[in-house]
Amino acid sequence: MTQTVEALFDEGIERYKAGEAPETLIPVFKEVCDRSRKNSSAWTCLAWLYLLVDKPTQAYEAASKAVKLNQQDAQARVNLVLAMLECDKKGVRSHVEVAQQLIFAVPELREEVQQNVEDGLTRKPNWKALERVKVWLFEA
Repeated sequence: MTQTVEALFDEGIERYKAGEAPETLIPVFKEVCDRSRKNSSAWTCLAWLYLLVDKPTQAYEAASKAVKLNQQDAQARVNLVLAMLECDKKGVRSHVEVAQQLIFAVPELREEVQQNVEDGLTRKPNWKALERVKVWLFEA
């Protein structure tokens, strides 16, 4: 029996939290995205996983879809900024400013993004782009 999209997504999140390697989770989130094309959270997760495995072009595509589907998702914006920095694309500032506004307005979003930044730096130490974004969002 095929899992529901929601169950597959939740399982992927739990496996990530348990420390499973991003490489093994990318196919899970790709399947969720394929089966539920308008699921911005799945696209956000897929972008993050691509960033963790140094695939910024794929991360940019996934993060762009996530932001297009939900412009109020601070983490999707952060992922897009990271992918843009890694791909040396222009236009980062406007996305940083929107992310700043979102995390300033909603404390829960701020906490979530902060936790994700710390998680990213733990999983991928010395991640220069993420270190820059952390300064922009939380130390500016």
